[in-house]
Amino acid sequence: MIVLRTIAEVKEFRRGVGSLGFVPTMGALHAGHLHLMSEAVSCCDCAMGSIFVNPLQFGASEDLLKYPRQEEQDLAMAEGIGVSAMFCPGVEEMVGSNETTVSVRGVSDLFEGERRPGHFEGVATIVARLFGIVEPDVAFFGLKDLQQCAVIEQMVQDLCLPVKLKFVETVREASGLALSSRNAYFSDSDRTEAAKLHTILQEIARKIRVIDSEVGENLQYGIEKLGSFGFEVEYLELVNRGTMRPDYEVCAKSRLIVAARFCGVRLIDNISVLE
Repeated sequence: MIVLRTIAEVKEFRRGVGSLGFVPTMGALHAGHLHLMSEAVSCCDCAMGSIFVNPLQFGASEDLLKYPRQEEQDLAMAEGIGVSAMFCPGVEEMVGSNETTVSVRGVSDLFEGERRPGHFEGVATIVARLFGIVEPDVAFFGLKDLQQCAVIEQMVQDLCLPVKLKFVETVREASGLALSSRNAYFSDSDRTEAAKLHTILQEIARKIRVIDSEVGENLQYGIEKLGSFGFEVEYLELVNRGTMRPDYEVCAKSRLIVAARFCGVRLIDNISVLE
């Protein structure tokens, strides 16, 4: 596997390969990332990943310096599943004196966008730049970050970017807890309890799907039940995954989304209602 540090190196590498599958990450790789990379390996002539802890997507109250960094381990994991190259640029290479930013309105307005001002602009700006540098045929993203997926999808559509997007369902631990780099902050017992977030989402989805009961009542039930288990709920909503707007008319795009803190760790998750 080749490790690329500069834009010029990526451009040179790109000229020598056919179809390219790309998985952008901020490192601290886990099985969810590796699943995306395996998809890229299987569907394209060449698979490339990237590791860049993006300072533009961190708010003033979010500690950029605490974000886990384990590049050597990450590179070994990516190489082990057949990734051909990893782009690992520094901040100067990716940000430098650039003054252009990308803002995707509408899908970014609510939920994470409300609570983390500037976050999605930072995400969209760097993802757009990565697409311009890497020129992937297909880019892979996990649906755990549902709103991020919606933002990137809207950006690609609006800017007519020549990349196909593939969104892959969340990879979970055996308990149902969505895989996340932040899970490392839990003790073993807290990690087990944190899995109740997914269990309760499933319960709410089943009530909406099977009992066909009132959505608002079920959301309130979920907030109260999560609270009884020690979760501090920031939001719990039924949305259309395309618009990221509340949607009480259940359809194929309906997903339950949640953000909650548990034992000091902020968790996000989402599931389809109809599956």
